[in-house]
Amino acid sequence: MATTTYLEAGSIQEASRPDAARFSLLVRITHWLNTISFVALVVSGFGILLAHPRFYWGETGGLGTPSILDLPLPFMLGGPSGWGRYMHFQAAWLCVLTGLLYAISGLVSQHFRRNLLPAKGQLSVSSLKSDLWNHLRFKKPAAEEAYSYNILQRLSYLAVVFILFPLMIWTGIAMSPAVTSVFPFFVRSSGGYETARTIHFFAANLLVLFVLIHVAMVCLAGFVQRTGAMITGRVSGGRVRP
Repeated sequence: MATTTYLEAGSIQEASRPDAARFSLLVRITHWLNTISFVALVVSGFGILLAHPRFYWGETGGLGTPSILDLPLPFMLGGPSGWGRYMHFQAAWLCVLTGLLYAISGLVSQHFRRNLLPAKGQLSVSSLKSDLWNHLRFKKPAAEEAYSYNILQRLSYLAVVFILFPLMIWTGIAMSPAVTSVFPFFVRSSGGYETARTIHFFAANLLVLFVLIHVAMVCLAGFVQRTGAMITGRVSGGRVRP
């Protein structure tokens, strides 16, 4: 996803040129590679889901056993899960490697601490309510907001990078027979194969929701300008900040 979670890196500074550097080459490469892998994961994940659109809790579950969730989807036994699993595996490794590169870079450069860790004033109830209300009514961000993160952005990006993505990776590994046959700790710590599959599904839905909101806010703020900046690395304005 970083997908959409791989953002600027650098410090706020004044620039005399009308177009200022905004996104580093590393951020742009990992962003678009993660975007490609995320789309592939969603498409292949849906193909896998069609083979068995039911979810269970524990180690085992299947036809004839009680389920905790039945999705209103066609039940295609065998279905497209063959190519889906192959694509899912390949896309997952691309996502993991680009995500690790971004995370390590963000930690080394202190990007997360300087730019994403919420300030004390931002954690106030009034600040949270104000930002939430602006998002709910799709208020267009002010121009200067392009160079800073509001509290909802900071909390959501941190949650995606340090909670949702690690959870997806852990539960994904727990569903891999090749890995769990050697390292059963992954599936045991997840509460069983079917529990890992269920958690993986709900975490994936939260990531999809995050991406949809992210794209909607990019469109609201100016799709051409924001997308162009992520392609060229430059944005019009007098300040830069990754």
